[in-house]
Amino acid sequence: MYQLEEQIWFWTLLVIPVVLILFGLTYLWRVRAQNRFADRRLLNKLSPNRSLFKSILKIAVICAGLACLSVALVNPKIGTKLETVKREGVDIVFAVDVSKSMLAEDVAPNRLEKAKQLVTQIVNNLASDRVGIIAYAGKAFPQLPITTDYASAKMFLQGMNTEMLSSQGTAIDEAIQLARNYYDDEDQTNRVLIIISDGEDHNNIAVETAEAASDEGIKIFTIGVGETKGSPIPIKRNNIVLNYKKDSQGETVITKLNEAILREIADEGDGEYINGRNTAEVVDSIREILNRMDKTEFEAKQFADFKDQYQWFLGLGIFFLFLDIFFLERKTAWLRKLNLFNENL
Repeated sequence: MYQLEEQIWFWTLLVIPVVLILFGLTYLWRVRAQNRFADRRLLNKLSPNRSLFKSILKIAVICAGLACLSVALVNPKIGTKLETVKREGVDIVFAVDVSKSMLAEDVAPNRLEKAKQLVTQIVNNLASDRVGIIAYAGKAFPQLPITTDYASAKMFLQGMNTEMLSSQGTAIDEAIQLARNYYDDEDQTNRVLIIISDGEDHNNIAVETAEAASDEGIKIFTIGVGETKGSPIPIKRNNIVLNYKKDSQGETVITKLNEAILREIADEGDGEYINGRNTAEVVDSIREILNRMDKTEFEAKQFADFKDQYQWFLGLGIFFLFLDIFFLERKTAWLRKLNLFNENL
């Protein structure tokens, strides 16, 4: 486990492209000036030790040194002591719809990205709760088991897309059924399932499955993304819309937010439905819901001590900058023998 103490210093890496641009402009200016002075054959006689390779090598070493110094300013830390701590919280499983209908752009930038934003913001506002992630379309797939590692949860979340499951459709019951096996203890009173979807259910048995899950003590909350008036599903290549999805009759498919089915699932799951249009309101609603719930104590392992690692990058950066002093822009004897890039031809 690692930490980056001062991430704002990553902005200093922008110095590197500036240095490369200045090097390129300087080199072009020098070539033009030399060409005005004499032709190439005469220049080779006047300055036989000129070396483009050595110039590139010098600038590469300088950039490597600057990169190391930037990382040193960020001060990466590595966890050195792992401890078991006791926490109290709620076990939350997020079931995210990754069916093709989630590509509709009636909410910006599209329904799936909006769903991922909602989950990310909810996770950012959690304290000691555990989270898990399920992806589902025509089938449900476990994406991340129950964990306290929020960074991993957000990383897995960002990797979710509509191509990750080959079976298309929207089988909400599959996600609920999978979530029933996600929790550690069947006697828990703090098990929560949050379904984020546009509500297009293709098998109509999700309500019955939600009722069965509720009987086991799992509270189901649903968040709807999209607009009830509907939107076409774009087919894109390189972020350019080529066409819109059509049905077997050649008509453009319009996918609509089905709030009715999401409300029904939430009611049978002893939870509630939340419209996902306003992210802040969704986060506040979920926070209030979790605060009202019983907390269960559990053990979790976490790094309690981190050791600075900036000195390695600082030393390497100084080494590269010091090494640059010994690199001359003219050819050395061994380099002349290699004749890289046929510079004497």
